Amino acid sequence: MNSGTHLASSVAATHVSATAVSTIGWLSASETTIVVPVYQRQYRWDIGGCEQLLADVRAVADAGAGQTHFIGSILSTASSTSDDDAHLVLIDGQQRITTLMLLVAALHHTLRDDDPDLAAELERVLVRSEDPTRTKLRPHRAWADVFESVVLGRREAGEQMRESRFDDNYAFFRSQIRPDEAADIWRGLQRLEHVSITLGADANAQQTFESLNSTGEPLRDHELIHNYVLMGLSHAEQGEIEDEYWMPIEHDTGEQIGDFWRHYLVMLTGREVTVAGERGVYDTFRAQFPRLDLATLRERAGQWRRYAGIYRILLDPSRADDPVIARQLTYLNTFGRGMYPLALRLLHEHGEGDLSAADLLVSLEHVQSLLLRRTVVGVTTDRLVARLCRAATLSRDALVHAIARITPSDERTRVGLKYTELPYPAYVLKRLAGDIDVPGIGLEHIAPAAPSDDWTPDGIRRWADLSDDEQNSFRALAPTLGNLTLLEDSLFERAFDASFPQKRAVYDESAVDITRAIAETGSWSTAAIAARTQALTELFLQVWRRPAVVSIDDDNLTPILDAVKRRGWPRGWQREFDYVEFRGEHWEVPDIRYLFNRIFKRLWADSRQSVIDFSARRGGPVYPAMAWNGQWDELGEGRYLYMGWDSKYMLTAVQGVLDEAGWASEVFVKYSYIGNAMK
Repeated sequence: MNSGTHLASSVAATHVSATAVSTIGWLSASETTIVVPVYQRQYRWDIGGCEQLLADVRAVADAGAGQTHFIGSILSTASSTSDDDAHLVLIDGQQRITTLMLLVAALHHTLRDDDPDLAAELERVLVRSEDPTRTKLRPHRAWADVFESVVLGRREAGEQMRESRFDDNYAFFRSQIRPDEAADIWRGLQRLEHVSITLGADANAQQTFESLNSTGEPLRDHELIHNYVLMGLSHAEQGEIEDEYWMPIEHDTGEQIGDFWRHYLVMLTGREVTVAGERGVYDTFRAQFPRLDLATLRERAGQWRRYAGIYRILLDPSRADDPVIARQLTYLNTFGRGMYPLALRLLHEHGEGDLSAADLLVSLEHVQSLLLRRTVVGVTTDRLVARLCRAATLSRDALVHAIARITPSDERTRVGLKYTELPYPAYVLKRLAGDIDVPGIGLEHIAPAAPSDDWTPDGIRRWADLSDDEQNSFRALAPTLGNLTLLEDSLFERAFDASFPQKRAVYDESAVDITRAIAETGSWSTAAIAARTQALTELFLQVWRRPAVVSIDDDNLTPILDAVKRRGWPRGWQREFDYVEFRGEHWEVPDIRYLFNRIFKRLWADSRQSVIDFSARRGGPVYPAMAWNGQWDELGEGRYLYMGWDSKYMLTAVQGVLDEAGWASEVFVKYSYIGNAMK
């Protein structure tokens, strides 16, 4: 949000003029009529974008006098055809202007019977003075009639069930606007400003458009957060926040500052934060910290600085005061940074005296067991941390139970260790050898991954003399636990490509117990590998224990609060979900639309007040009347569920109402396909 006086500057050039204007004033002017050219993309703002716009309008409406909100630049050019009644051709800004028109239309239809004076002002934004049956904005001709029917509140017979993004977003605005807040929203709309860039007849529209949208790199999330934090402060206040808080945060997080903010917000919210293709980190930050006056900012920034200091320890565990904790954090880093949000919380609680060093170490061990066991059995470790952060906010027992529920059992882990390539072999073997930290030690394959023809497992038979089945068995077991060990660099050259009888003598000189023990084996066969795998597996299960909680594996179920918006599913897939587990019940629900309907109907029957409270606070999706055209379902007793939302809104509503009812932790979805295509 911008502070200061109303913008009124103007810059002129030969073919381009740019003027900072009031957006509503610009749209209300009688000479402003706009057409969207045929080459423009289809209107595609979703309800999330509408929600943010309405939040911005409300925020600036509540701000002090003189406050404004800048929505960017709008690029247009004079119509070049004599038969076109539009004065301006919109080159850039279609999405924002169209959404604003839908918001104004929803406001107009909400109060036109109760406040005719304000309705008349809104009508000047929406329709042409010379022809009130036509909207000022004329979208692409393929969907112009649909847009006008929404804005003008008219539907032809048979169109009640029509689906369009215009209908959905208009319905969202209608659902959110209360008649008693119409004046506030109108005040907020009047405080919107943009730079109106108008091109002359000889200007190169495409080059101007590319220059506006492609000069330099787009701001990254942490840069947007930085600007947001400092915006509206005086020069002296900006200097204070920059020096006292922001620069220490940058110093502690370095090049990983973007990851720091994402991990911090996952920890804070207990929800996944989207990164790819969206400004998810920045948008989440704004939602968490909508108002940052100077006093609040100082308090919050102090917290951010403390967490950044913890993040520095995660990045470089040697900075930890306790060497045992430092070692566990180094182990945790073996698996990457996916668990940093949970580690941030645990280390912060330890630093505040709320978590003992012993309990911290146990939690770090549990997390390692979870990650390693899931990798061993071939189950993804993605999208786990948010649910663990939620559990950690409840209690230590809740965290232990949450980890146990998704940690593979001993039986599954045994099978994985027997037949699959050992993940993180150096980490695993060093810990199996007694948490050794010996410099100059590396990974050794007992039976080489690619033996020479003369290599022999017993000093009698050469590799070339083994049957194809024997060779294939050795190759399959070469990267498994039983065929791997550790060996000092000083011994490695003597063992390299040596036959097993020669290696026995080398292994006998090793200081590593699990390596020296191999020298007691007379020959190296697939049976010997299996026997060593079995012995080391029992030790593995002791080092990486599953928390002792009676539970079941989760079958790749996703907690409903961790479910994310999908971009559709691959061709040939008929369902989004295999099934849904609802409080112990098994539901055959194909997609989010069906789930949305079933959840609200079920809660209306079993937890009605939760639906009423959630819908009242959110402004939907349950209403006392079918107040606009679209798809509805009757819940009963004069309450109706609007079904015309997009999938992202429906998912958010399902999560929100289940959270309201206190049932979210008992609802899981099983997607019908797994992998990156879902993300």
